Amino acid sequence: MYMKIMQLALTPPMQPERISNSQRDRLAYIEFRLYFLGEIRRQDLISRFGVGPAGATRDFAKYKELYPENISFDSSTKAYVIGKNFAPAYEHVPERVLTALTQGFGDGVNSTSGALLTCEFPMMFNRPTMSVLAPVTRAINLKKAVKLRYYSHTSGATERVIVPFALVNDGLRWHVRAFDRKSKDFRDFVFTRMEATSVVEDTVIENYELSAADIQWNRILEIDLIPHPAREHPEIIEHDYGMTSGVLHVEVRAAIAGYLLRLWIVDCSPNHILEGEEYRLCLKDELVLYGVSSAIFAPGYKSPRNAKE
Repeated sequence: MYMKIMQLALTPPMQPERISNSQRDRLAYIEFRLYFLGEIRRQDLISRFGVGPAGATRDFAKYKELYPENISFDSSTKAYVIGKNFAPAYEHVPERVLTALTQGFGDGVNSTSGALLTCEFPMMFNRPTMSVLAPVTRAINLKKAVKLRYYSHTSGATERVIVPFALVNDGLRWHVRAFDRKSKDFRDFVFTRMEATSVVEDTVIENYELSAADIQWNRILEIDLIPHPAREHPEIIEHDYGMTSGVLHVEVRAAIAGYLLRLWIVDCSPNHILEGEEYRLCLKDELVLYGVSSAIFAPGYKSPRNAKE
């Protein structure tokens, strides 16, 4: 999802000397556990990265050399603990921090299994099968087409060939954004409605099938969200969403704007008429969604041409 709310990349700190990428990752992990868990033991580093005891000791020594105020050793617990004058040297991105705390680290090779803290999630019903997902992700990476059987409410089961280029999570389910050779248009395809996906090796991808030709994907909307006028304490909503002067400014692709507004339960109706305590936000100007294909998913939205019907 394209959103300029916060940067998703981990920015390494300025180092006083050159260190390897692998050691930088280990130093960032040391700091992560100090910052968010308050302590780290040598075995934590060994388990996460597969380094030997001597290597782990060197990493702790290097972190202490670079950032002496951030780390102390507690001889009673045999653990390194957060320093009293701790100041993070690495940028810790909220999404990644929360994912790590609630789901653990790793790529399945040297992974830290399980949550680091107790956490409960809503049950996820819409989960793609790996045999369906893998050919699609391979096709995205290799810039190839995919043949599949697809189930829709309007057409039932149909055989299709699509040219996928991006994964999309709308908060409820996973889609792939792709050019559909059957409808000759760019569309979202839900993974759980797919069967028998396979990469098409011997087909030519035309320019009009590429992401650069997807107008809705490349159109970036600037949306302003404000506290819903029906809520009694707008200042609380402003605080919850980190608003500036009562406005939360969001940049999002037109192709997924409707999904975002549905996920955040934003009242997109003319004059903000939707009722219910769940509507804490509303669009400052609903006209921003004019001509946006995904606006059909935005709560209460009516295009200007249909607003009086």
